[in-house]
Amino acid sequence: MNDDSPDASQELSAVLEDVRRHLLWQEDGAGRLLMIDAKAAAELQRLAPSMRSRFARPGGAAEPTAAAPERRPGPVQGSPGATPPVAPPMAERRPGPAQVPPGATPPSAPPMAERRPGPPVSPPDSSRAAPVSRPLVDAPPPPRAEAPVAARAPLSRPSAPASAGMLLDVPRSSPGGTTVLPGSVDGERPTLDQVRRELGDCQRCKLCSGRKNIVFGTGNPRAELVFVGEGPGENEDLQGVPFVGAAGDLLTKMIEAMGFRRDDIYICNVVKCRPPGNRNPEPDEIAACEPFLRAQLAAIQPKVVVALGKFAAQTLLRDSTPITRMRGAWRVYEGIQLMPTFHPAYLLRNPAEKRKAWEDLQAVMKIFGKNPGSRA
Repeated sequence: MNDDSPDASQELSAVLEDVRRHLLWQEDGAGRLLMIDAKAAAELQRLAPSMRSRFARPGGAAEPTAAAPERRPGPVQGSPGATPPVAPPMAERRPGPAQVPPGATPPSAPPMAERRPGPPVSPPDSSRAAPVSRPLVDAPPPPRAEAPVAARAPLSRPSAPASAGMLLDVPRSSPGGTTVLPGSVDGERPTLDQVRRELGDCQRCKLCSGRKNIVFGTGNPRAELVFVGEGPGENEDLQGVPFVGAAGDLLTKMIEAMGFRRDDIYICNVVKCRPPGNRNPEPDEIAACEPFLRAQLAAIQPKVVVALGKFAAQTLLRDSTPITRMRGAWRVYEGIQLMPTFHPAYLLRNPAEKRKAWEDLQAVMKIFGKNPGSRA
């Protein structure tokens, strides 16, 4: 630099000062990189082509870090055309410039701890932070050990889907597992008289408030055939006897067509009191009366039960299948053959269904060895 004229030195100083304002420093995984923008490079090439050799090492590699930091005591701000510095002044982050003799290999970048005296400080800009050795994506946590199969709580079995008129499933057994029936003594089979005394002046559901008589049942206490209906109507409530109205007259004709007399069989209902307005019995009402219906069947021990209508069939079989699909197929209740069929009141409203009901009753007749029209 000593062989240059003062004017050349001043010009070179101005160029270097302009270059300094266009320097950009950037850190990567291996250390710092010095970058110079295209404008500063063009100025160097135009104004001082002879100085390129002073910035070049043998082999043509640029050496931008030798003189620039020494020629500036601090940052110059507000100069015309200057670009605002992106990073803090480099003199604060490195002790001094490293002079590299011609032909020598530049030393590798010192560790970050050597270039930053004092306790480590988190960089203000995360884009200039030193790379971290751990993976960018945390490893998933170790799988949680599952409990042994034997220790898991057993899954509850799904209940049957509820449908319109779904009946309550009233337990029939005591906690000890033995069947408890109203009127039974020491677990023995009750008699109909015992069941009736146990029923008493029943106040177990809201139907008691509107009834005139409890309609318990009628017929042969030792009958081999039992008909179970839904509930008393107006005439039954007045007389205290099941099936004495128009539906009762049709049932009597059906029984006689089967070759029986009413006195030969037994007739009862699911509920013993009349529902207001002859509406369908509600689940809580069925639940209150059902134990007495089951006690009646246990006392009689018939050979066949004919369930008249959906409430009788669904209550005894614990099955919400519609009566239109259930009828005509033999089922078993407590070891007793059970035939579901239409209720006589339904047949009065739908006379075309009488043929199907008669088919069901003929299947019952075969169990007893009877032909249509014959007498016992």
